[in-house]
Amino acid sequence: MNIILLGYMGCGKSSIGKDLASKLEMKCLDLDDYIETQEKKSINQIFEDKGEIYFRKKENLYLKEALETQNNTIISLGGGTPCFVGNLEIIKNNENAKSVYLKTSLQELVNRLFLEKGKRPLIAHVSSKDDLKDFIRKHLFERSFYYNQAEYVISTDDKAVEEIATEIKNTLF
Repeated sequence: MNIILLGYMGCGKSSIGKDLASKLEMKCLDLDDYIETQEKKSINQIFEDKGEIYFRKKENLYLKEALETQNNTIISLGGGTPCFVGNLEIIKNNENAKSVYLKTSLQELVNRLFLEKGKRPLIAHVSSKDDLKDFIRKHLFERSFYYNQAEYVISTDDKAVEEIATEIKNTLF
């Protein structure tokens, strides 16, 4: 079985994925890292050089590849992955995958992401916390439809990575 972690950027998918993989003695695959390895470019470079449409097509290709080739793996998706190119249907129709939405409040996302916005191509241009809050609010409104179709929803607010990973483990097993 594969466990698919989804949610907005900054919700902790990568960190929680690593901890959960350790707890469950599973492999861990971060889809963004996988894309960077396959494309031999950072996500930022891909966005700059080829644009978001190219990136989303490659993201779809590598998601399918990961689901076909990986087993017993925690797969952490990019924040937009479930929202594009039928990716959510691919996940939902995969018999060997369980999906978990890591739900994080708007204010918590603003606090986390403002400190690291330079590393995130979609928000690198945002200059104030208020602007970031508006940006995330709009995205969450658009994306929550997709995120909430996950089989399980786990709240991440005010919880440590280890606590969330344990909650996922206890929920799934």
